[in-house]
Amino acid sequence: MTDQHDDRDDQPDYRPDTTAIRAGRPDDQTALAPVIWASSTFVSNSVDEGRAMATSTDATRFYSRYGNPTVSAFESAIAELEGAESARAFASGMGAVTGVVLGLCSTGDHIVTQHQLYAGTQMLFQAVCPRFGIDVTFVDAADPDAWDAAVVPGRTTLLFAESPANPRLDLVDLDRLGSVRGPMTVVDSTFATPLAQRPLDHGVDLVVHSATKAIGGHNDATLGAVAGSRELLDWIWGFAVLQGANASPFDAAAGLRGIRTLGVRLDRQCATAARLAELLEADARVKDVRYPGLASHPQHELAVRQMRRFGGLLTFDLVGGLDAGARFVESTRLCQLATSLGGPETLVTHPASTTHVNLLPDELAAAGIGPGTVRISVGLEDPDDVIADVFAALDTLGD
Repeated sequence: MTDQHDDRDDQPDYRPDTTAIRAGRPDDQTALAPVIWASSTFVSNSVDEGRAMATSTDATRFYSRYGNPTVSAFESAIAELEGAESARAFASGMGAVTGVVLGLCSTGDHIVTQHQLYAGTQMLFQAVCPRFGIDVTFVDAADPDAWDAAVVPGRTTLLFAESPANPRLDLVDLDRLGSVRGPMTVVDSTFATPLAQRPLDHGVDLVVHSATKAIGGHNDATLGAVAGSRELLDWIWGFAVLQGANASPFDAAAGLRGIRTLGVRLDRQCATAARLAELLEADARVKDVRYPGLASHPQHELAVRQMRRFGGLLTFDLVGGLDAGARFVESTRLCQLATSLGGPETLVTHPASTTHVNLLPDELAAAGIGPGTVRISVGLEDPDDVIADVFAALDTLGD
């Protein structure tokens, strides 16, 4: 990991979409495409140089589990987009989440997180943390007072939030979260991306992404990232080297490619998602449509305050419950049944049977997931084709 973006103060103050095009080019020289350094190891000129690199978080030409020039370029781009001092890339979003949680917390520590979470993260908190003697308290993400109230002075080490949350797009008040003193604060901002919100601007300590999703944007790379202060990232780096969930240079290059088209992709996806959400809200076969850009979203005013874009995902419940939910996602033809998000294809997901299938009924209820809940990740197809396919699938349910 390097801090190669630190010269950004010498650059013009570009807007975020321009930064996405220009970031992450420290070793590209005259190449416009990312340079892929595929080597797993690098030659040292001397024993002293090898010792220095083996003990430094800046080493990108020592051994690729420690750092790699292509991966470092991706980290630099993420850090610049998030307004962070530094970043670390991982082999997946869960690699990043686990690296943060286990890299910062120890036996006897206490974590506060939320009921509304990606199920993989929830299982980490429910099944893995207790094995290490780390206590976890779950709160309602949408209740800004709940976070403060759950803090145990002297024990709570970490507040871990996800906003917008998977799958019902509940929001966390980032200003309130960032104002909590004592514990470190982390926000998984995967659904938003750095072009929709920047948690660090609200006083949050760390931001996490599954860059497999919209940042990579093409369903061809598996990546995670965490960004924040250099001090915290150095600490996480030490654990990450032992954890071994390092990003490959090929996936990092794909992530850089994705970042450079993120702005235009998000614009198309947001526009289609907003239009689809409005149409679904008016349909009697659908209830409780959730999209941050809708005035009916219970936290719409908060979304307007802390998000620059409202995202390409929407979630809704079908009146017919489990049978309707299963039939709907199996009836779409253009929209494909898959569990990821943020790519060029529109994907439909039935959370209760896929992404959150391991949760118990009361845990599903706490997360707001019903048997008829459907999540749609809007892609880049023609909006009229997406809308026609969604409503054709609805028509298979009857009136």
